[in-house]
Amino acid sequence: MADLQSLQGLVAASAEDAAPVHVQKLDAQGRAYATGKRKDAIARVWIRPGTGKIVVNDKDFSAYFARPVLQMLVRQPIGVANRNGQYDIHATVAGGGLSGQAGALRHGISKALTYYEPELRGALKKGGFLTRDSRVVERKKYGRAKARRSFQFSKR
Repeated sequence: MADLQSLQGLVAASAEDAAPVHVQKLDAQGRAYATGKRKDAIARVWIRPGTGKIVVNDKDFSAYFARPVLQMLVRQPIGVANRNGQYDIHATVAGGGLSGQAGALRHGISKALTYYEPELRGALKKGGFLTRDSRVVERKKYGRAKARRSFQFSKR
């Protein structure tokens, strides 16, 4: 009898712990901070309520990412969350190339949005914005010209 009660208590306790509760994570200035990564690029992102201004490395993001494709990539999580013009985003990016930096910034913005508004997590996760793209450049092997390419073969 005592085993049955403790078993029911265990089932009830595990049911409560099954779904993790996401809470708002803000710093002392009322900003949400997140780190995004892609290839060799790392983006540190802070978001706060504002007019929709995006600043990357102390430049306007349209000046930093000149290609429209990269600008679209950066704006994607804000569009999916339906929060256009509601948050100011300040970011510093380092490492990699422009496309890797844009991907890292997209990842960082998505994570920061979920820290500021945890209820957006479902929509962003469904869009695949919270998953870190783990593809990185393969290392060069010895006895090879590049990672996989062999030196040119000559019979004589």
